[in-house]
Amino acid sequence: MKNILVVEDDRLLNKTLSYNLINDGYYVDSALNNKKAIEYINERDYHLVILDINLPDGDGFDLCTKIKLKRKNTAVIFLTANDMEKDMIKGFDLGCDDYITKPFSINVFKKKVKALFNRIEDDFYDDYYYDGKLYVDFLKLKATLNGKSIVFTPMEYKALKILVKNPKIVLTRNTFLEKIWDVDENFVEEHALTTVISRIRNKIEKGETKYIKTVYGMGYMWLGDDNR
Repeated sequence: MKNILVVEDDRLLNKTLSYNLINDGYYVDSALNNKKAIEYINERDYHLVILDINLPDGDGFDLCTKIKLKRKNTAVIFLTANDMEKDMIKGFDLGCDDYITKPFSINVFKKKVKALFNRIEDDFYDDYYYDGKLYVDFLKLKATLNGKSIVFTPMEYKALKILVKNPKIVLTRNTFLEKIWDVDENFVEEHALTTVISRIRNKIEKGETKYIKTVYGMGYMWLGDDNR
């Protein structure tokens, strides 16, 4: 589940945004001012902050800077009545991911949030995976589970990346074998694939935690952070 913080001093708009985001399946906290927003940021990781620029006790641009310093991977969407180009450029320079000018359609807003998360997930799965327990850096080939180091072979990293890039999708064994064919055309035969998946499971599935589902007669499915 994605965590979102809504920072908007207009109570009605704040409630409207929060209500719609919760209905879309997100976990939402809301703040009416800079001070409360900072308290939330210090307490919890957020995937996204919906941030009004004009707050009663501070400037949204300054708050964005503080958010990025503390949580550099947190996305930010600015909400503002300012439609001046210089304000938009300043927002993007500070690292915001989108900029919505009031008034706006709530349906358009929801689409923008969904599109942003889709884009973030595409980038996320290219480089690393993290769900609060399991961390895998596919660039540096490093991994940890609950803070403890895990050693994967290059083939296991390759198989794991294919899985996490295709969450909730059944990857047939044939499809999997085609995807795992390396640049030197060294084909991985079916028994080796079974062994690779088994080794990955032994390293990341502890207790009742299940990351990989075997779909009998078909292949495998990555359950990801919905395995709990």
